[in-house]
Amino acid sequence: MKAAVFREVGKPLQIEDVSISKPGPHEVLIRTKAAGVCHSDLHFVEGKYPHPAPAVLGHESAGIVEAVGSEVRTVKPGDHVITCLSAFCGHCNHCVTGHLSRCISGDVRREKGDSPRLFREDAAAPAMNQFLNLSSFAEQMLIHEHACVAIRKDMPFDVAALIGCSVTTGVGAVIHTSNVRPGETVAVIGCGGVGLAAVNGAAIAGAGRIIAIDMHGSKLNLAKEFGATDVVDASQGNPVAQVLEMTGGGVDHSFEAIGLKATTEQAFKMLARGGTANVIGMIPVGVNIELHGADFLAEKRIQGSLMGSNRFPVDMPRFVDFYMTGKLKLDQMISRRIKLDQVNDAFEELKRGELARSVIVFD
Repeated sequence: MKAAVFREVGKPLQIEDVSISKPGPHEVLIRTKAAGVCHSDLHFVEGKYPHPAPAVLGHESAGIVEAVGSEVRTVKPGDHVITCLSAFCGHCNHCVTGHLSRCISGDVRREKGDSPRLFREDAAAPAMNQFLNLSSFAEQMLIHEHACVAIRKDMPFDVAALIGCSVTTGVGAVIHTSNVRPGETVAVIGCGGVGLAAVNGAAIAGAGRIIAIDMHGSKLNLAKEFGATDVVDASQGNPVAQVLEMTGGGVDHSFEAIGLKATTEQAFKMLARGGTANVIGMIPVGVNIELHGADFLAEKRIQGSLMGSNRFPVDMPRFVDFYMTGKLKLDQMISRRIKLDQVNDAFEELKRGELARSVIVFD
């Protein structure tokens, strides 16, 4: 099968022929139909987060089940599925207390000594590393059954793929991590795929005022379609001062969806008393955040959000229903539909920050 392979930090992905194993007892073989090109993939390409090479990247995807292992009970051949990078074991403390996205068990990977899921038959070192339990920049995926969920078959694959990461991360941060209540005020910093999902999630949650913040006018206009009641152009002055003035003292919830030191600190500074700042973006390894200690006397909080604190086997089918009934604005999130060999162009567009999402569509 064709796959986009990461071999060296800072270098373009290479389209290569990669072999894939047959499903083990708890594994699912999926024909990939669509895969979103996410900023998280770019972080690994740029070396901001380490990952062993070579590896097939990609982690936001949807497809059709082709085969299942002997012990699989959750999906069957022919099912349409969405994948999720936060695969869960089902029996650790995090899983049994309902925090599936926090699972840190290695049970979803193959045992040491087993043949690899991905490999190159013609290479001296044939093993190919799997990325975030998925590797969806490929024509097929071989994953644990706890890394996918079946969905209704009338859901289009290209928009379904977005639910696999950006939607679950953004909407989940709003409704699960921060528990936004009807009438509360929200600010979202960064209007890429995850930020737009957070804006949309705040609208679904009934937030009274939703302030979208970005440096690109095109993204701010898009944010209005997703439910933003106000927009702030961060290139035109201090966004914190603008938010404080607009709200008369700050917001109840802020969401940082970029992964930068400056914007994380801004998310905290724009809070009202008792407010909560949520860091969704991937802050590079080694970067520290500086906050004013006295601000904590106002009962302000800052917290992380891992994949929207999801329970994806429950959440994703519900998000599909939200799209089908018009509540989730996924069509507007896709800027371009591309082929696998255009993945490096999509990364360049992500670096420029001009588009929301490119989606790889497989024939």
